[in-house]
Amino acid sequence: MRGSVESMATRRAVVTGASSGIGEATARALRQRGWDVVAVARRADRLQRLEDEIGVVAFAADLTVDADVQALAEWLEESGPVHSLVHVAGGARGTDRIEAALTEDWQWMWDVNVLSAQRLVAALLPLLRLGADADGHADTVFVTSTAAQTAYPGGAGYNAAKAAEAMVAHGLRLELNGEPIRVIEVAPGMVRTDEFTLNRLGGDRDAADAVYAGVESPLTAEDVADVIVYALDAPGHVNLDLITMRPVAQSAQHLLARGPLRPRLVD
Repeated sequence: MRGSVESMATRRAVVTGASSGIGEATARALRQRGWDVVAVARRADRLQRLEDEIGVVAFAADLTVDADVQALAEWLEESGPVHSLVHVAGGARGTDRIEAALTEDWQWMWDVNVLSAQRLVAALLPLLRLGADADGHADTVFVTSTAAQTAYPGGAGYNAAKAAEAMVAHGLRLELNGEPIRVIEVAPGMVRTDEFTLNRLGGDRDAADAVYAGVESPLTAEDVADVIVYALDAPGHVNLDLITMRPVAQSAQHLLARGPLRPRLVD
């Protein structure tokens, strides 16, 4: 599914994972700020609804398939400039210990989190360079996770994949030194969305709900989208290399408060 660009705003962003969660919220937030948005995901029906509702341009693609990414790049080159790549697509499968984990789950996580990032950079960087040349600067944003920073039992596969994706961002920033292309990493902690934990736990709704039980105000997809848009709207010479964000109830990856947050008052 492909839309058409009828009127160009000042800047155009490609947002992956735009059919749900943080990706969808980011597409909405950018549209509210006047950006043109190309919304990319596998689920064409959801993208079409988003296109109809807020005026994104929908492009259905599986980012684990080279031909799909190449088709996206070719269509973008024909349809207008690209000023920002916001790579949100990714995911986790399973919470097994390393000794019991399924290799195919780890392979899937590597493909959707790491190799998809490399495919997109390789395909879209020439277009981002053209956008930067025409308009002063361009941006890449990678949504990783606090799982990239701290390991936890049952999370090693996701830890490894997100840490590797973070290294894609870090390495790219060094490789682009001297070019006006910002490389931004946003690493959220606990975010409650409709699908992430449910998919990770194989569709077990009760288990997914238990992850958030008693936690006051986990982050929302909109919270993360707000930070992404803030980073993109910062002056072009300002690069927010790494933004780590968590709900107040999550002081660290392993330290989560369940129950109301209350000050410890001293008489």
